[in-house]
Amino acid sequence: MKRFSLCVLTIISSLLLVGCQFSENLNLNEDGTGKITIKFDGSELMKMGEGQVSETKKENIDSLIVFKDFLEEHKDSISKLPKEMQERLQKLKDYEMHIVANSEAKKMNMDMYKDFKDVSELGDVFSDFKTAMVIEGKNNKTPGNGSTMDPLEALTSEEGGTKVKYSFKNNKFSRITEIIDEEKVKKSLDSLEKAKMFLASSKYKLKYTFPRKIIKMSSDKATFSLDMKSFVLEVGFIELMENPKILDVEVELEN
Repeated sequence: MKRFSLCVLTIISSLLLVGCQFSENLNLNEDGTGKITIKFDGSELMKMGEGQVSETKKENIDSLIVFKDFLEEHKDSISKLPKEMQERLQKLKDYEMHIVANSEAKKMNMDMYKDFKDVSELGDVFSDFKTAMVIEGKNNKTPGNGSTMDPLEALTSEEGGTKVKYSFKNNKFSRITEIIDEEKVKKSLDSLEKAKMFLASSKYKLKYTFPRKIIKMSSDKATFSLDMKSFVLEVGFIELMENPKILDVEVELEN
């Protein structure tokens, strides 16, 4: 595995949301620690975007981004950015991202992950993922990007309208989205109109695993593992953007 410069993401970000599948995987331990991962399978995009990546289509990628190192390396230029963008970038400091792509096999997978000491430390992890994808594309536009709508940039243009909170207390887990700025949510929906054609077949999935069996679940659309310690809940990406609370869940575990 080699360490990866974010410049390659300029190419990926222009394709990222076309018919893609995202999975937010959370593994929670008995003591409340755990790991959160945003997984992206872009194998279909390797077929759809073949012409756009002609210069690199013969290359295989197995790369690691350590965002703590990236932020340190670019701290001088980051200090000149608007405060809001600096704050968004600092949220990436504990993440790493593993990217594996094989052009001949038409496969591409990206995992962005971090460990946590308490689930309440987590915020909007997909917002963090979008920030990681967009930042390099804004600074290093590839040919055509300046005139072509970037769906990720549209989705990131109005961050801050919602806040995601995670909690695990007394055998009860929750993931709740709060609407904190209606105006920003409205502007985000307006931006979404431009990106709908890119997002029509995209999905967002929660896949959560707990240390004990689930005995109660707020969503009737979730499916469960045989041991009842995990659930999967999937929605359309457009549905999620139009209703950020659609993935709110409350889970009760056995004693």
